[in-house]
Amino acid sequence: MHGDEARSAAEIRIAPWGGRPLSLLELLAGAGIVIGHNVFHVVPNEVPILFVLGIASIRLRDRSWRAIGLARPKSWLVTIAIAALTAAAVLAVGQFVTGPLSGLMGLHTAKSAATSLGLKRGDWLSLLKSLAIIWTFAAFGEEIGYRRYLLGRAADLGHGSTFAYWVALFIISPLFGIGHFYQGQAGMFQTACDGFLIGAAYLLSRRNLWVAVLAHGLIDTVAFLAIYSGIAD
Repeated sequence: MHGDEARSAAEIRIAPWGGRPLSLLELLAGAGIVIGHNVFHVVPNEVPILFVLGIASIRLRDRSWRAIGLARPKSWLVTIAIAALTAAAVLAVGQFVTGPLSGLMGLHTAKSAATSLGLKRGDWLSLLKSLAIIWTFAAFGEEIGYRRYLLGRAADLGHGSTFAYWVALFIISPLFGIGHFYQGQAGMFQTACDGFLIGAAYLLSRRNLWVAVLAHGLIDTVAFLAIYSGIAD
């Protein structure tokens, strides 16, 4: 199917549910939920809400569970390799680029994700609990909520074209940073950059959500193991 035909098919599929106006409404509602929880603390945690809304919206509008993006990939080896390379790139950029840059910009740092989860150096029970949370709540929850759902709805506004997805990535990545408001200005900046890199890998892998999920989980796992072992603070 050619590009124009694929876009037409996508428009026909979502037309009964409101097309682009509904996508805009969902995007604005999602942004309101993210900001409402993290900045103003007037709604519950946004991740479970976006997860449920995203699954329901994708199922109703795309009429397929496969549209979620977690179908079995053509090659698990390639998928895992791309995810591992993405994780390595994100960690390297954080260590040598965005971390130092946030310091130069004078951005303040609040508590980290590890601190908020109660991870303690040398405490294997807190490590297991933290790893369980990041692989479920963060890796799956945030990737479906932000990268698949909100990114997809933002791209719908441009008829789901390749260009629209890349523009949407620039919109959703700062929102992902706001989703980590508790980490302070430096944390939001670095997380937004991390989200952009994960999102770029997701788009370059033809929206294989497994790449984003595995990369996210690997990034947090490496960071938490470093804290547990005393390599990092």
